Amino acid sequence: MSLLAQAREKAKITAVLGPTNTGKTYLAIDRMLGHPSGMIGFPLRLLARENYDRIVQIKGAAKVALVTGEEKIVPPDARYFCCTVESMPVDRPVSFLAVDEIQLCADPERGHVFTDRLLHARGLAETMFLGAETIRPVLQALVPEAEYIGRPRFSTLTYTGPQKLTRLPPRSAVVAFSASEVYATAELIRRQRGGTAVVLGALSPRTRNAQVELFESGEVDYLVATDAIGMGLNLNLDHVAFAKLRKFDGRGQRRLTAAEVGQIAGRAGRHMNDGTFGTTTEIGPLPDSLVEAVESHSFDPLAFVHWRNVDLDFSDPLALLKSLDRKPPRRELLLAQEADDQIALASLAKQPEIAALATTPEAVALLWEVCQVPDFRKILSDHHAQLLAQIYLKLMTNDRRLPEAWVGAQLHRLERNDGDIDQLIARLAHIRTWTYITHRGDWLDDSGLWQNRARAIEDQLSDALHERLTQRFVDRRAAFLVRRLRSDSHLIGAVRKSGEVVVEGEFVGRIAGFRFVLDENARGEDARPLLAAARRALTGEIPRRIKQLEQDNDGAFALDGSAIAWRGTPVARILAGDTVLTPRVEVLSSDFLDGPARERLRKRCAAWLTRHVRATLKPLFEAQAVQLSPPGRGLLFQLVEALGTLPRRPLGGQIALLTKADRKALAALGLRLGAASVFLPRLQHPRMLALRARLWAIREGLEVPPLPPSGTKTFELKGLALPAALGDSFCCAIGFRRVTRKGGPSFAARADVLERLGRDAYKAAATESGTLALSPELCKLADCGEEDLGALLFALGYRRRKDAEGRLCFARKGARPIPAAGAQESEAPQMKKGAGKPGRPKSKRGAARKKPRGKESAERYADSPFAVLRDLAPGGD
Repeated sequence: MSLLAQAREKAKITAVLGPTNTGKTYLAIDRMLGHPSGMIGFPLRLLARENYDRIVQIKGAAKVALVTGEEKIVPPDARYFCCTVESMPVDRPVSFLAVDEIQLCADPERGHVFTDRLLHARGLAETMFLGAETIRPVLQALVPEAEYIGRPRFSTLTYTGPQKLTRLPPRSAVVAFSASEVYATAELIRRQRGGTAVVLGALSPRTRNAQVELFESGEVDYLVATDAIGMGLNLNLDHVAFAKLRKFDGRGQRRLTAAEVGQIAGRAGRHMNDGTFGTTTEIGPLPDSLVEAVESHSFDPLAFVHWRNVDLDFSDPLALLKSLDRKPPRRELLLAQEADDQIALASLAKQPEIAALATTPEAVALLWEVCQVPDFRKILSDHHAQLLAQIYLKLMTNDRRLPEAWVGAQLHRLERNDGDIDQLIARLAHIRTWTYITHRGDWLDDSGLWQNRARAIEDQLSDALHERLTQRFVDRRAAFLVRRLRSDSHLIGAVRKSGEVVVEGEFVGRIAGFRFVLDENARGEDARPLLAAARRALTGEIPRRIKQLEQDNDGAFALDGSAIAWRGTPVARILAGDTVLTPRVEVLSSDFLDGPARERLRKRCAAWLTRHVRATLKPLFEAQAVQLSPPGRGLLFQLVEALGTLPRRPLGGQIALLTKADRKALAALGLRLGAASVFLPRLQHPRMLALRARLWAIREGLEVPPLPPSGTKTFELKGLALPAALGDSFCCAIGFRRVTRKGGPSFAARADVLERLGRDAYKAAATESGTLALSPELCKLADCGEEDLGALLFALGYRRRKDAEGRLCFARKGARPIPAAGAQESEAPQMKKGAGKPGRPKSKRGAARKKPRGKESAERYADSPFAVLRDLAPGGD
């Protein structure tokens, strides 16, 4: 045994075990600096860099080295080494050696590396293992000579239960376990609290430090992170909240162990300051047994640790794979699952080109070194294997050197700062792989040059990523206002004439009516910090506006769609009421209005709306006041609910029961009992038509359909996406009747125009033949073409015929021709007693009117879009 081995064999071994915040790392660094040389292995590159910076301040940069997979700073006279556990140069003799977080020997992915350091890494004078109490049983079995030091926690850790994410106290960290969860959580906190720092395992130390500085400096009061914060990152945290309790461990989703919860929760409360932990309301409370274990720092001890053989056989790739699968020599050791390097080796060994080159122990050893290039991108293994295959082939065919032109091209592709956060993180992870490669000094002729270039690209990407994270998750304006709100100081606010709201000199939004509208540049629709600041600063503005609205005259109000606008700004919306003429009013939602204020606004808006509807649709209100018999009152009630127009035929029974007094009163009202429709011609003014349409839409809960141009007699219904029944209802509400074209889209004709067309058509058909031809006069009357005129005549009861000369004409079935002028009385058709006038339906006392039956009835009425009188008389009643 060499003298070096003998010295290491006799060195003191100490295990410092205890929960978080016990000063274990501080103790190890203090002990190391008391030795002439030393080395500490940390679980994360971030931790190695953080403690390297601390030791440099004490011993100077010339005495301290940093060794990680992607970063190597090794001065010639370096005496103290800060390393990641995987990168520890364990063959280098140092007086003191320590390994932090030694309980990670049980980690399925990296545990075998920590176990190797536990079994073989030793200092010449002292070796120290730092970790949780759970490792004690295994450590006692594997390193029986170790001495133990227990470290109590400096502060108390207390469970506070679930809390809403938006109600977490300041100086809180929220823990999630995927980038998407971190982003979603950070976005919500930014909207509610003004901003948060973000820490992901994929961040470079430069980006991580910049994000942590946002939190440590007090610029933001919240931190959203993955479980990376559980590995010794020293932050001034008061509270840790778990947003998730499940994580992906490389193979599948699993629940956190109690020890992992304790490790992360222990970040709360630094040194003598007590800390708290809990969950968000989305995952509910923690089990009582878990809470007790975390608060008392009492967790189930580890029964085994992961191990992988380090005495490898490099005779060929298959022998190397076989030696990696060698069984552990002790029962406390569990064979590690296939790590990324072992999976990559198995993949590359199958490739013929690589198998043909890996035929000597040196070539196989090089292949193993290539397979250990980490996959920081965490992409599909075959993609990473392709990169490793390229590296190995170029090393083997280029005197074990990577071509600089090829390396330069790979780095050049990553030298870009564009893209979103995910793209920058992916690019940063990729450059970290190349940073690792460039730190293999034996693979490049000028490794220092390429290291500097890779580092420059990493720093450039890190700065860009920090900027993107800050832009997305930090609203400095909102964060400033949140701090002012917390200080309970009086906020100075004002409203400009344009409605802009300024608080403490910061533009935060504008007042629109009684609603506060956030600045469009303030991302997030419900940014509570800005709303809270505006509410406190503008306590007198809303009461002043309410008083002004109550005192304004009716000219300050107007209808804006289904809303009521005050001074051009919507303040309330109109909803369906008990009747079509009495809609309800509901004040638009506003965080600035309480119940009494809403009621004051509602009453004023409702009073205006009532007067507006009464003044605009006066004929309908007059109709409600007319004294009639029960049939007449029923008729008017239906007419008012239909907003002034109804089809005649369904009302035939009621109309027949009207008394002479009823008819006289209806005539005085201006009601027209037409042959096709019952309507009020006085409601055709464009202003009335628009309000009728709006009231109809409010009752039906729809948007107002397109209205016809002012003065139009017919209009197309192509854009009216309504069922037939609603289409009929809408047309009647605006004083029109829907007409169907044969094989084409519907159109609408004004009710009064349809009545005049019926009279003129009747007169034109009052000839010996009883037919009428399509004439320019009739087309002009209806303001339509011959095809649409034919549809209108069909709706009025006329049917197509051919005259003796084969020309198209229209005739009313059963109509009697009027005798020619000068004809003898005897030439007129003889009328039976009680038959009435020619062309008029027989009275009830006469012979009953004949109804078309069977095929004739179907032909006459099947295609009619609405019901009409079977024998249309000129002028109706």
